[in-house]
Amino acid sequence: MNKLVLLLLVVSLLGALGSTASSYCDSEVPEAAGTVCNGTESKYLASSQDSCTDTANNSTLVEAETVNITSNSRIYPAYTAAPAEEGNYPAIVLIHSFRGFEPGYQTMVNRMAEEGYVVIAPFWQAYSDSPSDTEVEALIRNSTAYLETRDDVNSERLGLTGFCAGGRYTMLFLPQIEEFESGVAWYGFPYMGGSEIQPDIPASLIDQLDAPMLIIHGTRDQYSNITDIYRYAGELDAADRYFELKVYQGEPHGFMLTEEGELSESFVAQDAYGEMITFFDRTLNNSTM
Repeated sequence: MNKLVLLLLVVSLLGALGSTASSYCDSEVPEAAGTVCNGTESKYLASSQDSCTDTANNSTLVEAETVNITSNSRIYPAYTAAPAEEGNYPAIVLIHSFRGFEPGYQTMVNRMAEEGYVVIAPFWQAYSDSPSDTEVEALIRNSTAYLETRDDVNSERLGLTGFCAGGRYTMLFLPQIEEFESGVAWYGFPYMGGSEIQPDIPASLIDQLDAPMLIIHGTRDQYSNITDIYRYAGELDAADRYFELKVYQGEPHGFMLTEEGELSESFVAQDAYGEMITFFDRTLNNSTM
């Protein structure tokens, strides 16, 4: 009799565990590794589902999910968040750093959605740590195409932002993808390129840039020297291209995230985040430029 009771308890426990596991999209979530600029590794999560409600977002103001973006016959997971209230909102494509889609980026995407933006962050390293510029461009274009299919997106108000390698992609593709009305480049690399997989140098495309750009950088950036940013700003000015530059004295590369990959709550990080939102508010929400 005791054995029978014990068996029933085990079966009941297994059933409860199975029910809990099935609530997380009914499938396993694979891990994919990215490589930071200094060679260390970080990890991000990529859902294999077409659409999966993100259980980590507890805000009643935001609806978040992971969607799949098809690009060049491959499927790329992308984290998305949008205001829960029905409406027609501006949208932003966010390109994470070379370290992958760390938890801090998810927090940032959710906060941007609370600010009134639909945001998509494609996992551009899903198949390679260092994909070609052509692959990344196709993924960004397809992410933009996805946003344009959503009823809650104003397709005439699209922005682009990126960090580290994503900052370079912002500098590189803002001049080339006409759907974007503005962009924010975080500690990017304006003179990186000239290789087989990265043939174009962002600074060489300045003459094609029509959208306003905000550049955010730190003076102690050990990977993208501030002198290159000043040089890039000078070339933008000489070409009469509208830009804004926000430089934080003493800040290193990647200052928006902590070493653990969480969104920093430092004064500088909060101020820089506010600069981005204010810029997008002016150029996308209430555009006068």
